[in-house]
Amino acid sequence: MSLETILVWAVIGLIAGWLASAVVGGGYGLIGDIVVGVVGAFLGGFIFRALGAGQPFGGLAGTIFVAFIGAVVLLLLLRAIHSASARRV
Repeated sequence: MSLETILVWAVIGLIAGWLASAVVGGGYGLIGDIVVGVVGAFLGGFIFRALGAGQPFGGLAGTIFVAFIGAVVLLLLLRAIHSASARRV
């Protein structure tokens, strides 16, 4: 994997993570948003494949959209887990 590929993944992750944090609320800072966005890209790809759907549009914008959807799902899951564990205590 080249440095360029890693940088593209980081930029896509940052954009998707930041957008998801803005929509869902909260945020994990610069590094956290990148991680949420990259993990969201994998989760979004899995969700879209499971539904039998491809990217709604091509190119970088489509990749960011799929990562954004995955990041939103990830943040909602993290919020649900956090609130469930807070209720137990």
